[in-house]
Amino acid sequence: MESLLAQALATLTTGIYVLTAGTGRHQHSMSSSWATQVSGEPVLVMAAVDQQHVTHNLVLESRAFALNIVGHHSKVLEDYFYSSRAKRPDNLSPFALETGLTGTPLLQAALASLDCKLVSSHIAGDHTLFVGNVIDVRVRDTDRPLTSHDLPYIYLGGKVLFDATLRRPIGPSHE
Repeated sequence: MESLLAQALATLTTGIYVLTAGTGRHQHSMSSSWATQVSGEPVLVMAAVDQQHVTHNLVLESRAFALNIVGHHSKVLEDYFYSSRAKRPDNLSPFALETGLTGTPLLQAALASLDCKLVSSHIAGDHTLFVGNVIDVRVRDTDRPLTSHDLPYIYLGGKVLFDATLRRPIGPSHE
């Protein structure tokens, strides 16, 4: 990715989330920063998921997903789910879970969780935009949400990361 384009994209502020999905015995999760609210009535949220990620197929199969909002107190979630340790199957096993109304696993350590029923999906390049109707909410903390600018790196997609300290693109991502 061109250096100036990477620098410009790195200025977009995004929240830090852990997207969870599951189908019966299969559960998986991933770090997610490309997510936002897209409707007020009904309340809909959207998350962009790399089509090559394990979690992508679980969202399609289960027709549901959850956005677990990471706060400063729960930064350990981002540290884990963005690392190579999270590439294994059943990567949720180190964490205490609740089950949302959709059957989706929710992370108890998250600041809050939005349990969503999938209402549409849209191919967008190498990602799929999953739009979900929020049907259950759990708020667990009053902490400040973590953003992309609180991290030493910013995910720009594919294999491109941006070093927030050096203000330049760096090597392959862990996603």
